[in-house]
Amino acid sequence: FLRGYMIWIIRIFLLAYAVLYFGLGAWAIIDPVKDALELSYDIPSFMNAVGLTVSSTIGYSEVAGLYGGINMIVGLLCFLGLFSRGIASYAFSLLAFLTFSIALGRYLFALIPSTPTYWNTFFIFEITTFILSMSCFLYLRFLYNPRKTANVENVAGD
Repeated sequence: FLRGYMIWIIRIFLLAYAVLYFGLGAWAIIDPVKDALELSYDIPSFMNAVGLTVSSTIGYSEVAGLYGGINMIVGLLCFLGLFSRGIASYAFSLLAFLTFSIALGRYLFALIPSTPTYWNTFFIFEITTFILSMSCFLYLRFLYNPRKTANVENVAGD
């Protein structure tokens, strides 16, 4: 009963994260050059949204690489996961690894005296994503596609 619904929940989750991460990555890449694009609508500043300021030209490259490139590829991987259980499983493990690493960094930084707390909306998003990603990963690896049982009796006969 739940098996059929769970696959659709996983696909919706993958699609949502594909749009979210690809969009964040594109936003981070476009932000430094948005004024030169002369768009007819105003795009909010990525740098302001994440609380960053860039003091040199290499900083823009770092933002484009770390925020732009990585997020776009994570989004693309989530999109490809819609078509393959193996890629979906890998995408969930990557999402879990990335979001846990970022949340851990926030937590460890908050342990230093006089630093801000780790508890903010970004941290909540990362922990939520970690839990959902691990749940989907474990479902795909163990419940949806259980390993075949080994028949050791016929091994010598082969």
